[in-house]
Amino acid sequence: MRRKDKLSVGEVYHVFNKSIADFKIFNNETEFLRMKYMIKYYQRGMPRDCFARFMEYEKVIKSGFYNAFASIKHDRGKLVDIIAFCLMPSHLHLILRQVRENGISIFVGNLLNSYSRYFNLKHCRKGPLWEGRFKDVLVNRDEYLLHLTRYLHLNPVTSYLVERPDQWQHSSFLEFLSKTNEEEAICQFGDILSIEPTAYKKFVEDRIAYQRELAKIKDLILE
Repeated sequence: MRRKDKLSVGEVYHVFNKSIADFKIFNNETEFLRMKYMIKYYQRGMPRDCFARFMEYEKVIKSGFYNAFASIKHDRGKLVDIIAFCLMPSHLHLILRQVRENGISIFVGNLLNSYSRYFNLKHCRKGPLWEGRFKDVLVNRDEYLLHLTRYLHLNPVTSYLVERPDQWQHSSFLEFLSKTNEEEAICQFGDILSIEPTAYKKFVEDRIAYQRELAKIKDLILE
């Protein structure tokens, strides 16, 4: 179903989607890495043969993250800025700033469709992978944005996949701690968030126990 309201250029949104019936769609490092490549690749507007262009780009992925992007030249403008992200085994969270009209819809559509095609081909599977259209929530306060990044980065800890957020390689947390090479960085948050790595790390980790307790309460309520 097509949405009636449009997302606004320059605004920030929390965008998320999950697989059908909580199906595990990221099973190993290769699949997580594949999605991270796609997030960076599809944030720029692409021509009609965008999927073919991504296949061209795939040929050089094994030469390294930076070399893969450097080898593909296109001058299309950005659709979105990636503020933060977190990939989980059955779902994903993105914090996006829309740069161009309909940018988020085009970006997320390309991203999810491309990954579905890859996943179905790899696993000899047919049919939809995602639970309908992505959901979005406007982030209209800087304080809320900061707390939202913490929520995203604590998702793997809350689910007991790891004990600390810096142990999870499939989110933007290490970028926020300045522990990612500039060539490999996916996110652009410097002009919207003032992040001091040591303070931010404490800000996030101090909330671990509380967020786990909230998750337990939520599960009890839903039972």
